Amino acid sequence: MSLNREKKQKRAREIREDFDNNDALFLVDYVNIPVSKSIKLRTQLRENNCSIKVIKNRLALKGLGDDIIKELKENFKGPTALAFTSDDPINLARILDDFIGTNKILGIKAGIVEGQFIRGDRFKEVVNLGSRRELMSKFGYLMAAPLTKLLRTWQAPFSSLGSMLSQLKSKK
Repeated sequence: MSLNREKKQKRAREIREDFDNNDALFLVDYVNIPVSKSIKLRTQLRENNCSIKVIKNRLALKGLGDDIIKELKENFKGPTALAFTSDDPINLARILDDFIGTNKILGIKAGIVEGQFIRGDRFKEVVNLGSRRELMSKFGYLMAAPLTKLLRTWQAPFSSLGSMLSQLKSKK
């Protein structure tokens, strides 16, 4: 087996591992990005436990095999980079969105967030979601709210009774 073929197979396995081991991945349209901006993006992503790799489409499709979602497969065209994280998917989406907004380069082709396929035109919806911590705190609040209301309802007659007794005592 030639050395070049071994490198390609290794690279295909690495791409497969990136797909298997991360909660969020976005296929980035990696066109016309200057090296300085690319370094800036990579640094920003690395600081937030995210990564980006430029990939070869045919190699990626070979590594992923038949397990890939059909809609995602259609987005492996042109210069493509794979941005991924195993941490907070919303954080990755926000970093990419900020970079795209400030530099007016790159674009999101498609992605997968916690097993769900995301089209490129729906990327902004992911960005506008709250972070995992924010969503969990909202969920906790929503779970506790009915219990709090129930507790206040149970306490209302006792507090009313207490105020009525104090009024009766002050009348006498």
